[in-house]
Amino acid sequence: MSSPTHHWIKRLAEIRKPAYLAIPDLIEEDLATGRLRPRDRLPGLRDLADELALNYTTVARAYAEAKKRGLLDSRAGSGTFVRGRTATLPLSGGSSIEMTMNTPPEPADYAARLRESAARLMADSDPYQLLRYQDFGGSLADRVAGAEWLKRRLPEVTSDTVLVCPGIHSALVALVSQLARPGAMICLDTLAYPGIKAIAAQLGVRLQALARDDEGPLAHAFEALCKTDKPSAFYCNPTLQNPSTLTLTHKRREALADVALRYNVPIIEDDAYAMLPQQTPDALASFAPELTYYVTGLSKSFGAGLRVAYLRAPTPRQTQRLAGALRATTVMASPFTVALATQWVVDGTALDMLNAIRGEARARQTIATRVLGEWTYDAHPDGFHLWLPIAGEGGWSASELALQLRNQGIAAVASAAFSTDGNPPNALRICLGGSKNRDECEEALRIIADTLEHPHHLHSAIM
Repeated sequence: MSSPTHHWIKRLAEIRKPAYLAIPDLIEEDLATGRLRPRDRLPGLRDLADELALNYTTVARAYAEAKKRGLLDSRAGSGTFVRGRTATLPLSGGSSIEMTMNTPPEPADYAARLRESAARLMADSDPYQLLRYQDFGGSLADRVAGAEWLKRRLPEVTSDTVLVCPGIHSALVALVSQLARPGAMICLDTLAYPGIKAIAAQLGVRLQALARDDEGPLAHAFEALCKTDKPSAFYCNPTLQNPSTLTLTHKRREALADVALRYNVPIIEDDAYAMLPQQTPDALASFAPELTYYVTGLSKSFGAGLRVAYLRAPTPRQTQRLAGALRATTVMASPFTVALATQWVVDGTALDMLNAIRGEARARQTIATRVLGEWTYDAHPDGFHLWLPIAGEGGWSASELALQLRNQGIAAVASAAFSTDGNPPNALRICLGGSKNRDECEEALRIIADTLEHPHHLHSAIM
């Protein structure tokens, strides 16, 4: 099938809610992962009903719900199109405020430090060398710098088990392709980074959500799955989880690693935010080093444009196998950004900038505490996003709230984009790093607080 919605057939079988409500969630999920883009055309009602083996009325209700959420437009004689983000109303500053992408906040001297580092790099490097093919997985100097950075979490790491990759996402593509064949299954939390959902869908790999409690995925649920349908890998985002901000406890990490060891299940430890907290429980790779593929990067610590990730594999041989998979999909990381990353690690700039970004994150979290203090939400002082449950008394959903906020110039992400079990909690992820400064961040949070305080405004806007 060539339809952009053919993968919904499997997803609808997994989702525990009526199809007319599940389909709008899938549209929102596909927008978040990039599978659907604004202005993409969707099948007509009868075509989609036939494709999904649903009745016409169900699909009509689904499209009506998606239109109510601001996700679709219909034009007589032309069809139904993905709308994507609703056109925003300008704020006092004349622009919308980005709170969807989880990017680090930028300290006041960030631009100056970046210019200084780039100028020094260009002065000390052969510029032609930066335009040529490099050793795949990084030069020895790059891998040594990567190992040095990883030692903050993995004291025993050595450079022969480290690969330098063009971002965590590319490392995850290589890992999933190596560990799970099409049709195989990877287990994970009920909430996860949308990118792993997109990667699994692209590679034909099933994702199986594990039951969880307030401390994360349950070890006994992991073990029960291993007994009945051995997973190809266990994927985990254990520190400041995107989106819930949860950090797994030492005890929970140890219990999950113990199950993986007893059933020989590889662990993909996506520790994108690991360097932000000043104190963090030991990595899963410390409990199960022979099974764990540990990956962290610089984009969630310093900025999305610094797409450099460090991947630690269990053995040098497995490192080389992964190098082949990465070479096939990405060729190499950008020599300039890798050289900049290596320079920052070696000369101490990385630690200085990390402390500055932590300070800015704390300042914005303090603003959030002051402005949103009346509402319960999850956050970490050194992180830069919030997980905001939406009270159900007013009868409106996170998707509806996200739509209302977009109409007011605030871009946030509803929980459906992160759900792996088809039953998302009623919550929003709000990112504090996209605002250009603290004043803009506070303005956006006040608009969110006002919307939460006066839900009748939301009802009148979406009726």
